[in-house]
Amino acid sequence: MKRILLTLLVVLGLGTSFAFAHSATPVYADAKSEICNGVGAASGSTGCTASAGQPSVNSLVKTIVTVLSWIVGVLSVIMIVFAGFQYVNSGGDTNKTAGAKNTLIYAIVGIVIVAFAQAIVQFVLGKV
Repeated sequence: MKRILLTLLVVLGLGTSFAFAHSATPVYADAKSEICNGVGAASGSTGCTASAGQPSVNSLVKTIVTVLSWIVGVLSVIMIVFAGFQYVNSGGDTNKTAGAKNTLIYAIVGIVIVAFAQAIVQFVLGKV
């Protein structure tokens, strides 16, 4: 069982590291600077409030919340799988099944809280 969990952790860790490596470089950075330059040339000002090389506070907060959401989401899925193993291996013992159910409930509550946090951040930063 320890080998299965360790293998699962390694596979999920590698998968998320590749996902973050590809999503860390925004494709639209050059397009945004080009638009800012065009707006600045048309209006006679700088065009954008934030410089092209520096991220705004909104994008920084969104990035932090997204990364933390991924981490908590992956950990919650791992805990759901672990709770399943606990439940299957409980052998009918009421204490072990209760512990597995509690682990499952806490993992699902964690996923729900992360989803609500992500929605709230997107809503608030969308209004700014």
